[in-house]
Parts: sequence; C-alpha cells; structure tokens
Amino acid sequence: MSKVLEEQFATNIYYDRTFDRDAAKILPGEYYFTGKDMLIVTVLGSCVAACIRDRVSGVGGMNHFMLPDGGGDADSPASASMRYGAYAMEVLINDLQKAGAKRENLEAKVFGGGNVLRGFIAINVGERNAQFVRDYLRAENIRIIAEDLNDIHPRKVYFFPRTGKVLVKKLKQLNNNTVVNREQDYATRLHSSTVSGEIELF
Repeated sequence: MSKVLEEQFATNIYYDRTFDRDAAKILPGEYYFTGKDMLIVTVLGSCVAACIRDRVSGVGGMNHFMLPDGGGDADSPASASMRYGAYAMEVLINDLQKAGAKRENLEAKVFGGGNVLRGFIAINVGERNAQFVRDYLRAENIRIIAEDLNDIHPRKVYFFPRTGKVLVKKLKQLNNNTVVNREQDYATRLHSSTVSGEIELF
C-alpha cells in the first residue's frame, strides 16, 4: 500500500524584482505560510488554491491542491478524495495557528478550478475542486471574502498575506504546456497514493 501524498512546504524562495520583496513559489501539492511581508505565487489550472490569513496579525498562507479522482462516491464526505482535500486544508490552517493566527480572525480568498485538463472534463475535476474548497471553508466557519473559480483559463495568483491583497492574471494564451503537464503529473501521483491517518485540528 502506497503512502499518502503529503503536502510539502514550498522551498522555492526567491527575490521578486517586480514587487520588490521575497517571494515563495508553490507547485501542486505544496503550501507556504509566513508572518513576513512576502509574496506567495502559484499558477493554477484545474487545481485550487486557498489564500488564508489572520486579518488582525497578517499571518497568512496559500496551498495548491487537487482532489484525486475516485476513492468512492465523490459526494460522500468520507470519500478518499474528500479526505485528501481536507488534509490539504488542515495542514495549512494548523500551521497558520501554530504561527500565531487566531481561528476567529481567519478569512479566505479562493482561486482556480479551471477546466484546463483535456480528458478530465468527464469528471469535472476543476468544478469538484472549486465546490470542495467552498464547502470546506463554510463548514469550518472561515469566511470567503473573494473568489475566482471555474472558467477555462489557467491563472497566475499573487498573494500578499500581510495585507490580504491578491492579484490574479488569467493566462489566456499559454506559450507552453508547463501548467497542464505539471497538473497531469500531480494527478497521476495522487491517483497512486492512499489517504490515511488522522489530522489533529488546533
């Protein structure tokens, strides 16, 4: 039995000249959080990203995930794919709270869920991801204050946790297949993983 594909803390940290600050780039299956005045960047196709921050302290972070196909009835909260999505959200929320964020101050902005992966249309992976992130945050009483979900275009998302500002650029013309290839590889890795274990929510 293969191990669960765990969320990875992003390691791609660089200096962004455009925004004149340090930045963290996150890939599918990664997340990042900080209390510093940084920028967190990702490019989304059918995956979704939740940008969550404490509106008082400015501690915030972003994840980037996709629900794997299968794992039982997709409408069942107990399905393997839903457990995976919950795990991706809980890892970020737990780390934010460990870094000093207060649960009652958390707010979210959510992005992605585009219909960009050919061959995934039958299972509406983008729509499932978008609906999952909305339902999860509602169940956890974390208010969504902005969203840009679904559509057919990939998006580049720039999140400034300290202020809560998010810039979204729709990528209407892709010069290469990097986003699609990255997500297809991620989807393949998800498909071969199992979800197990319990997460302790603080």
